[in-house]
Amino acid sequence: MKPQPQVMTPGLTFLFAVAGGAAVGNLYWAQPLLDFIALELHASTATAGLLVTATQVGYALGILLFVPLGDVLNRRKLIPVMLLISAVTLLLCALAPTFALLLAAISLLGVTTVAGQLLTPLAGDLADDTRRGHVVGTVTSGILTGILVSRTISGLVAQFAGWRTIFVAASALAVLSAFLLYRAIPELEPKTRLAYPKLIASVFGVVRRERVVRWTLVLSGTGFATFTMFWTSLTFLLSSPPFDYPVSVIGLFGLAGLVGAVAAQRAGRLHDRGWSLPATGLLWMLVLLSFGVAEFAGRSVVMVLVVVVLIDAGIQGLNILNQMRMFAVSHEARSRLNTAYVTGNFVGGAIGSAAASALWAVGEWHAVSLAGMAMSVVALAIWAVGRRGALVVTSS
Repeated sequence: MKPQPQVMTPGLTFLFAVAGGAAVGNLYWAQPLLDFIALELHASTATAGLLVTATQVGYALGILLFVPLGDVLNRRKLIPVMLLISAVTLLLCALAPTFALLLAAISLLGVTTVAGQLLTPLAGDLADDTRRGHVVGTVTSGILTGILVSRTISGLVAQFAGWRTIFVAASALAVLSAFLLYRAIPELEPKTRLAYPKLIASVFGVVRRERVVRWTLVLSGTGFATFTMFWTSLTFLLSSPPFDYPVSVIGLFGLAGLVGAVAAQRAGRLHDRGWSLPATGLLWMLVLLSFGVAEFAGRSVVMVLVVVVLIDAGIQGLNILNQMRMFAVSHEARSRLNTAYVTGNFVGGAIGSAAASALWAVGEWHAVSLAGMAMSVVALAIWAVGRRGALVVTSS
C-alpha cells in the first residue's frame, strides 16, 4: 500500500519558506557589491554590471531546464541535489581570482539556484485542499522576503567582512538547507513519466492548450513588470535630489517592502475561501491607488515608504493569487506550470526594468507614476473581461 502524501505542517512550511528565500536570494547577493567587486578585480562598474545580467539570464535558463523535472523525478532527492550544486557554484564565486572567472561562476549560480521554484509546487502538492493557498502563500512570501532582504544583508556583510564572505555564508546555508530538506521531504512517486525533450515541450503545450494559463500569464507578467519598474525607478529617485541617499541606505528601503510581503501572505487564505478573482480585482485597484499616491511622493520619504508598502502588498498578493490559479489547472503538471509562470514573470520583469530607464529619461518619477497607473488600468480591464470566463479555472 502506497503511503499517503503528508500534509504540510507549520514547521515544514516554515522550512520551505526559509530555504526558498535563501535560494532565490542567491540571485541578488552581487547587486549592491558591484563597486567592491569592480575595485578588487580591476573592472569598471559598468562591466561589473554584467554580473547581474548574467545571473538573471542563467536563472531563466535554469528555470526552463530544471524546474519541469519536478514533475518526473523524486523531489526529495532533486531539490537537495540542486541546493548542493548551487553551494559549489557559490564557493566558486567566492574563490574567483579574476572577473572573467567570477562572471562564469555567477552565470552557473543563476542556472543552478532554482530550488525555490521547485519547492513552491511541492508545497502545493503536499498541502491539503483547504489550506493550499495559505501554505503556498507562506512559501511564496518567504521567497519574496529573500529577494527583498538579500541586497540589504549583502551590503552590510560586505562592509565589515568583504564581498567574498557573503558567497561563503550563502554556500553554507545552501548545504544546511539541503540536509534539512532531505530529512523533511517525504518520498513521493513521480507524477508523470515523460522523456526529457517531451517534458520541456509540454511546458509550451500546456500554455497553448489552457486559456486560463495564457490570461494569467498576461496578468502576472504585467504585475511583475510593474514591480520591477517601480523598484528600479525607486533607486533613481532616492539617489537623486532631494534625497541623495548612498547605496547602503537605499538598500534599507527593501526592508519596508517586508511589511507588504507579510500582508500579501493573506492572499493565499482568500484563494482557499474561493475569493481569488474578486481579490485580484481589489489588489489591482490597490496598485492603481499606490501609483496615484506615488505621483505626490517624489519629495517626501514618509510617502515613499507608504508607497513601497502598498505596492508590495498589492503586487505580492497578486503574485500569490496568480500562482495558485496556475497550480489549480493541473496537479500532474504543477512544476511545468510554475516554469511557465516564472519565465513569464522574468520576461515581464526585464521589460519593466528597461521601461524604468526609458521613462526616467523622459519624465523621471512623474513619468514612472503615470506609467504605473496606466499599466494598472490595463490589468484591471483584462481582469474585468476575464473574470467571468477566461480567468475561471475549470479543471484541477
